[in-house]
Amino acid sequence: MVGCAIGPDRVLAMKVMVITGPPPPGRTHLEVARGALAAGCPAIQMRDKEMGDREFSEVATRLLAECRSAHAVFLVNDRVDVAAAVGADGVHLGVEDLAVEHARSLLGPGAILGFSPESIEEAGVAVADGADYLGVGPVFGTESKEDAGPAIGLERLAEYCRKRIAPVIAVGGVTAENAPLALDAGAAGVAVLSAVACAKDIEEAARRLVEAAR
Repeated sequence: MVGCAIGPDRVLAMKVMVITGPPPPGRTHLEVARGALAAGCPAIQMRDKEMGDREFSEVATRLLAECRSAHAVFLVNDRVDVAAAVGADGVHLGVEDLAVEHARSLLGPGAILGFSPESIEEAGVAVADGADYLGVGPVFGTESKEDAGPAIGLERLAEYCRKRIAPVIAVGGVTAENAPLALDAGAAGVAVLSAVACAKDIEEAARRLVEAAR
């Protein structure tokens, strides 16, 4: 079973989620997470498709400890087994990852389970199977995820939000400047990688996002 750091409104509390990677050359997942947490970021997601399971679990354990100290949520991207092993608060899954219903069965009812749908119909099925929130995008386009596809834009984001299937986290090209636009479109929060992980000053970039989201 995974652990959960906050209560029933945990998804709505994730106004800004910083995705730690893969981090740019010369930086680590831990550096990105520490800077974001110092800025008051309420949620961290570790993502790294290339890292081996043993190293991933070791880094995830350290990130979890940092998040616990900061009273922030810690999610693992894709690797349900690692999330369960280290006691993360939950996972975020895509369409090629383990099925939502199987992840829910493995992680239990207390886990936070996010899913990135490719259609509104797919979103409905995922929530029926146990997903707590939807990661929708790329809203503004992104170069940090090779298979992300073209930008869907704010109107398509708003369409997901209007359906009220589950809370929506906007992702893809999000910055301090455009984050309010995503929130105005109905998103419950935003998820960010490059705007923080690649910033000259990680903490300052994260702080600007947290302030913008307010």
